[in-house]
Amino acid sequence: MSNVALEKVSRAFGEFVAVDGIDLRVAEGEFVTLLGPSGCGKTTTLRMVAGLENNTAGCISIGDEPVSDPARGVFVPPERRRLGMVFQSYAIWPHMTVFENVAYPLRVRRRPAAEIRDLVARALRLVEMEGFAERPAPALSGGQQQRVAIARALVFEPKVLLLDEPLSNLDAKLRLQMGEEFRAIQKRLGMTSLYVTHDQAEAMALSDRVVVMERGRIQQVGAPEEIYRYPANRIVAAFFGAPNLLDAEVETCAPADGSRVELQVAGRGWRGACRAARPLRTGERLVMVVRPEDARILAPGSALAADEFGWAGRIVNTIFRGAIRTIAVETEAGVLNVDAPSTAGHAVGDNVVVAAAQAAAWGVPQAAAATN
Repeated sequence: MSNVALEKVSRAFGEFVAVDGIDLRVAEGEFVTLLGPSGCGKTTTLRMVAGLENNTAGCISIGDEPVSDPARGVFVPPERRRLGMVFQSYAIWPHMTVFENVAYPLRVRRRPAAEIRDLVARALRLVEMEGFAERPAPALSGGQQQRVAIARALVFEPKVLLLDEPLSNLDAKLRLQMGEEFRAIQKRLGMTSLYVTHDQAEAMALSDRVVVMERGRIQQVGAPEEIYRYPANRIVAAFFGAPNLLDAEVETCAPADGSRVELQVAGRGWRGACRAARPLRTGERLVMVVRPEDARILAPGSALAADEFGWAGRIVNTIFRGAIRTIAVETEAGVLNVDAPSTAGHAVGDNVVVAAAQAAAWGVPQAAAATN
């Protein structure tokens, strides 16, 4: 078994609590990403699983066996946890060849020479680097060094693979390519993986589940699309892209499909319906989330559909982003961002209407947004 479980795990540095009582279970063969801004506790969490940091409370288990539980005096050292780890810097030794870099974990485990040759060759084939075995490490590109780091982490057949922002030093095109290649390897091997990044697009593209962290606490855990479309609070909503966050008040609340509810809400100069995860009281304040790609620009006086929101305003800025152009519109409800086709002929100073389907709007409680 190669599942990973964290139960009420904390890490304190004196008075500062870097990780605060988190619970998380990673199933065997699952790819889970810890996502959040710098200082949120994601790397500390990864290092505690690796045994490079000691948790000050709670229990960490790998394969249903506790590896760190300070209350019971349990601590299994890193080299006995059967974990592979890929660091942000790759940690490739410049005085070694590719073969020697990949072979190092096997040599420190005193594996026979013939076994080392076979296992290194297999690991290099996995990352398509078999033709580079005798090349000096300094002669490799960034992408090739990253592949060597992955091969070294896989060579001794670890139970779990841990990755700490392994793509952050690559350029955008190579980062996308290497992310796809690594995910293909992970799926083929069925290896349990815990991944750390601050890149939202990377997390959504690679993960089975995403764990959003902030200030040492888990804010939400779920499939990438679920977290993107149905954030638990304002922190999660704001971390993905640049959503429009509108203050509003609940007028009515009624059951909708599944466990969700439909709210009639009203803001400054607008009203309509949105969905939410749980019932809210009449008069309760909330934040309504409308993502820029779910909004569109209309000419003044255009008719809205019955199930659309509409905000009249004036364009105050446009930003060309290649396939799209982000348009900022100043309205009575605040400045709203709209992602429109880059060929659209909108200019600063134009009077327009921002429209958005009510079905694409999502509400989170104002109180939860402020305190999480």
